[in-house]
Amino acid sequence: MSDYGHSGAIEPFATGLFNAWGIGDADRNDGLLLLVSRFDRELRIEVGAGYGSTLNAPIQRIIDDVIVPQFKRDAYADGIAAGVDAVIAHVTGNIEPQSFVEKVGEKARAFIVFVIAGVVSILILAVNLGRKFYRRLRRNAPRNCPVDGSRLRKYLEETEDEQLSSGQIAEEHLASVDHDVWFCTKCDHIEIESYKAFFTKFGACRECGYNTVTGKSHVIRHATYSSSGLRETYYNCRHCHAGYSVISTIPQKTRSSSSGSRGGGRSSGGGASGSW
Repeated sequence: MSDYGHSGAIEPFATGLFNAWGIGDADRNDGLLLLVSRFDRELRIEVGAGYGSTLNAPIQRIIDDVIVPQFKRDAYADGIAAGVDAVIAHVTGNIEPQSFVEKVGEKARAFIVFVIAGVVSILILAVNLGRKFYRRLRRNAPRNCPVDGSRLRKYLEETEDEQLSSGQIAEEHLASVDHDVWFCTKCDHIEIESYKAFFTKFGACRECGYNTVTGKSHVIRHATYSSSGLRETYYNCRHCHAGYSVISTIPQKTRSSSSGSRGGGRSSGGGASGSW
């Protein structure tokens, strides 16, 4: 919550958020907000003013008996789903529906997640292998000297550094770019071909131009619903040792039109809280 400028209890933070968003119908004040501040290890179910204090006790039981036990074992998705099911069942007066975990079953759900993750991993691996294979074919394809037409030869990795600049050598050491050096045995023509790594944390330095710079960011001012924010990123180059910072704008937050068109509800602070 401190990321949004709040210190102290979760109750006033939840009430302020509820009223700022205008949750629920403006006439009935029947909105409900489940707020989970994971890294503060606190949660709150805030209720609209139309419920008065009638929901405070049952919601407290749902938090204590349904949500918090799941959160204590880091099962946040299951705790949220089960808690929402229980709240809906109580508020509507229906028999409590089965949670997602009960419907599918722990083992079945785990198997589904495992299969999906496996398929995605296989697809990513296949794409990367395809790209690497195509790049290897392209890099090793025979080529001729543009000056005299002779077949070019490629330097071995161990001997090519003498033809590279200090920045290119730094890129190779950081594994951000790999360079191939081709040469003609007849006219001494040299060609350098560069291949940027598929995955690298290094970007192009604005001072020397080589892919040898990394950046660290921090928020100067958080964006709100009324104003944009600011983020500062400090860059450090591992080649030319340049250090510089760039300040960028964080877009102003926006509310969805769907919630705004029906919203306007308010809370008077009713609900219940919990921690784990």
